[in-house]
Amino acid sequence: MQTNTPPRSPMRLTRRGRIVLVATGAVLVGTAVAVPLLILGPGDGGGRTATLVIPEGWRASQVYAAVDKALALPPGSAKKSFAKAAAKLPDDARGNPEGYLYPATYPLPWKAKPEKLLARMVDTANEKFNGAPIAAGAQRNAMNVYQAVTIASIVQAEAATADDMGKVARVVFNRLERGMPLQMDSTVNYALGRSTLRTTDSDTRIESPYNTYQRMGLPPSPIDNPGEEAMHAAVNPPAGDWLYFVTVRPGDTRFTADYAEHQRNVAEFNAQVKSTVPAAAPQGSGAPRDQP
Repeated sequence: MQTNTPPRSPMRLTRRGRIVLVATGAVLVGTAVAVPLLILGPGDGGGRTATLVIPEGWRASQVYAAVDKALALPPGSAKKSFAKAAAKLPDDARGNPEGYLYPATYPLPWKAKPEKLLARMVDTANEKFNGAPIAAGAQRNAMNVYQAVTIASIVQAEAATADDMGKVARVVFNRLERGMPLQMDSTVNYALGRSTLRTTDSDTRIESPYNTYQRMGLPPSPIDNPGEEAMHAAVNPPAGDWLYFVTVRPGDTRFTADYAEHQRNVAEFNAQVKSTVPAAAPQGSGAPRDQP
C-alpha cells in the first residue's frame, strides 16, 4: 500500500530532472483513440491526397508505427529514419524526440519520406513551444521549455478530463516544491512499455530512471507527446494545495491535500470496483498499490 510521503526540504526542477512525480493508474497513453489515423480525400488530376492524424498523448513508438503504416513501410522504418530527419530538438532531449512529435493532422504528399514527416512534427512542436505563451509560462514557473513539456506529458497521461489537467499539474508542482516523490503510474508504465490501469508494488520497484516511485524529480524525458491543453496546464496550473487525487468513478476525480480524506476517497473507489474489477488500481496520486 502506498503510504503518505513526509515533507522534505524543497527541491527545484533540475536540468536533467532528478525529482520524482507520483500519481497512480491514470488515463494512459496508448489506450484506444477514436480518431482515424489516415484520412483520404480527392486530389488534383483525379489523384488522391491523404493526411495523417496523430492524437494527443501518443508515445513516439506509436507515432513511428503510424508513419510506417501510412507510408506502407516495413515496421521500424520511421524510427530508423529519424536520424536523417535533421530535427531541431533541444539539447536536453539528447536526440530523443519523445514529446516533440506534435499531435496534429499532417498532409502526406505523394512518395512522402518518413524523415521529412517526422521533421515536420518536430518543427510544429518548436513553433508551439518556443513562443509565447508556453516559453514565457515556463520561465515564469522557473523551468525550461523541455521541463514544461515533460510535465505536460505526465498531465496528458494522468488527467481523466481536460478540466482535471490544471489540477494534476498543480499536484506535480506541489509535490516537487515539498520534496515529495511524484509516484506517477504513467511513468512506470512508460518504463515497462505498456499501458495499463494496474500497477503493483513490484512494478514500483523496477530499476528505471522513469520509476518516479524510486527516483526523485522529473523523468529524464517526456513520456508521450502532449497536446495544447496539457501544455497550457503545465505552465498555467491553478492555485491549490492539492497533493493527492483519485478518480473514484468516470467524471469524478477528487483532489485533496488531506491524506486521510484521500484514503476515504480511495476506499470509495475500491467499493465501487470490488465486485467487477478486483485487480484494478485507482487512478490518482498517493493511492494504495496492488500487491505483486
